[in-house]
Amino acid sequence: MLLARLAAGDERALGIVYDQHADMVYGLARRVTRDDHLAREITQEVFTYLWSQPQRVDLERGSLRSFLGVVTHHRAVDEIRRVARRTTAESRAHNGEVVDAGHESAVLEAATQDWRRERLSAMLDQLPADQRAALELAYFDGRTYREVASILGIPEGTAKSRMRLALARLRTMIGPENARAWT
Repeated sequence: MLLARLAAGDERALGIVYDQHADMVYGLARRVTRDDHLAREITQEVFTYLWSQPQRVDLERGSLRSFLGVVTHHRAVDEIRRVARRTTAESRAHNGEVVDAGHESAVLEAATQDWRRERLSAMLDQLPADQRAALELAYFDGRTYREVASILGIPEGTAKSRMRLALARLRTMIGPENARAWT
């Protein structure tokens, strides 16, 4: 098994995994970031992560392809956010703006958004990898069922089922008593 060989430090196993999945990883990173350079960097980061953390792959929760897709998507979205924050900060500095971080409602809104983001991330981490991958591609990357199915290499009906199951699990995790915190 390739994962056992990776865990044992077999570089050839990493080469095999790379040959099998690099096009998918790069393609997904490229679609999310719309930048060749960033996509290449993310591809390298994903396979470096796999090499250093092969035990993170849980084949009971999904395939290696799904795992790599989820990791790639997370890295790509994080990179987009980082670039957007840097661009905004540079723009404000260039225009001489001073951001009033002391404004109470702005601080409260930022804290609420951070809380929601952290809670959602924690809940997404609890989903099976295959459901999480489908949901993230559809909702965070704006992909259609057909595109999700194509990216993950699964039938369209399976993609729909995975998304429905993931949403149902998220609703259960949030619960009716906490639903107001999310609106």
